Amino acid sequence: MPRNDQVTRQWHLLRKLEGSRGATIQELAESLPDGLPKHLRTMRRDLAALEAAGFPLLTERIEGRVRWRLMDGFRRIPALAFSPTELMALTFSRDLLRPLEGTAIKGALDSALNKATAALPPQGQTYIRRMQDIFSVGLGPHKNYRQHQDTIDRVTQAIAHLRTLQIRYYSASRNATTRREVDPYRLWYVAGALYLIAYCHWRREVRLFAVDRIRSLTVTDHPHQMPLGFDLEAHMQDALVVMRGKPVTVEFLFSKAAAPWVKDRVWHRSQTLTPQRDGRLKMILRVADTPELVGWILSFGGEVQVRKPATLAEKVREQARRILQSAMIEGRTRSALRGSKRTEANDVSQKR
Repeated sequence: MPRNDQVTRQWHLLRKLEGSRGATIQELAESLPDGLPKHLRTMRRDLAALEAAGFPLLTERIEGRVRWRLMDGFRRIPALAFSPTELMALTFSRDLLRPLEGTAIKGALDSALNKATAALPPQGQTYIRRMQDIFSVGLGPHKNYRQHQDTIDRVTQAIAHLRTLQIRYYSASRNATTRREVDPYRLWYVAGALYLIAYCHWRREVRLFAVDRIRSLTVTDHPHQMPLGFDLEAHMQDALVVMRGKPVTVEFLFSKAAAPWVKDRVWHRSQTLTPQRDGRLKMILRVADTPELVGWILSFGGEVQVRKPATLAEKVREQARRILQSAMIEGRTRSALRGSKRTEANDVSQKR
């Protein structure tokens, strides 16, 4: 039996036992989500494990049936004594998870924060509003996952139960939707987007799948085993953000104007920064050679030079030429449209 099954099952049992009337063994079994073992013997083992872990459980006979519940005083933990600044930090964490609006994680956080805020005296709530006028959280570009709550819930279930997924996935790079069978390992939130890290049976390797591009999915009964010691950080260590590829050593030279801004950030764990005498900044990275890297370089405009490797410098120049060409075509098109409108206006004026 997967260990995750036991943990997930006991968490659901605790939620049921928090009710004022508690629950019978049969009710506890029926309250569990589909896919979890529901044998009465398993329920009794779980209750014994919870008691051994320190949860004070009581039994009482009501209307001829034995009901289990948590001891009074433990079902409702006394309100935590948050200071205004501590509650402010939690409030900002709510803003940081705004892209996950509509998901179970965001819902649980909002519920907890609403309860904590309600426990504050009026002057404390006023202080928080004043602080929010001084300090706010800007998320930058991000995706919205409100409409993907069902997908996230079922992926989470598959990860917890170690079950293979069958998905229909839209690939933006190929503009095609394909059917995949994947073994889900982790959900990963990075750079304003949520990804599923899973072993793809079609590609025969671990891949990243954007959650919002999963068109449909089915949780199968096929169990899978995540490789022993799989390390997400190690798996993604060469990616600048999310794209993996062949790692290369790259060297950049940032202008004097860009250097102060660049040196104050951690762009990648491999970075080494060397200030130059003339105020410029040299950066060396060991990262995956991907379109993501080229786009990141272009975001600095003319404030950066690609020193090494030459192949990367050529890719950047090619993309810059394409951008310039597109801008020139757009400019000529707009000029032609303006000329056409002036001609039409002159014709109307002459007719009058």
